[in-house]
Amino acid sequence: MSNNNHIYFSNRLEYERKNIEDKILLNLRDLGYKIHFLYDGKDSQRRVLIMLRQSGDMSQRELTERLSIRPGSMSEVLTKLTNKGLIYRVQNDSDKRTMTISLTDEGKRTADEAMELRTEKRLELLSRLEEKEKHSLLLLLEKINTV
Repeated sequence: MSNNNHIYFSNRLEYERKNIEDKILLNLRDLGYKIHFLYDGKDSQRRVLIMLRQSGDMSQRELTERLSIRPGSMSEVLTKLTNKGLIYRVQNDSDKRTMTISLTDEGKRTADEAMELRTEKRLELLSRLEEKEKHSLLLLLEKINTV
């Protein structure tokens, strides 16, 4: 069973020459890329909006840590979101160095749309599998991940 959608192996013949282990790892790698972009990949603005929508207001530092974004990059993302009217920042009364980040109403709507799109993509990705196949795949992935 071959897959013509490999990111690095567009040449089907090259893929077919690989051994089973390489084919499995190539497919897992390619699936990892798809999942990464499914969950917004490098779109940090969308990731921030979704995180705030799901978890509520939080500090810039907490957002930076939870999303594994560099502090300088996070500042840039937050500035863009502020300029778009999607978030606002309020200085913490007890610690003047800390800013609490909150969604505006427009930010909540944008985050809801992003979460809906994420769900649609997730369902589409798994739609090719029957329920029994999903369970089998889960068991195999859990077995591999225990290594």
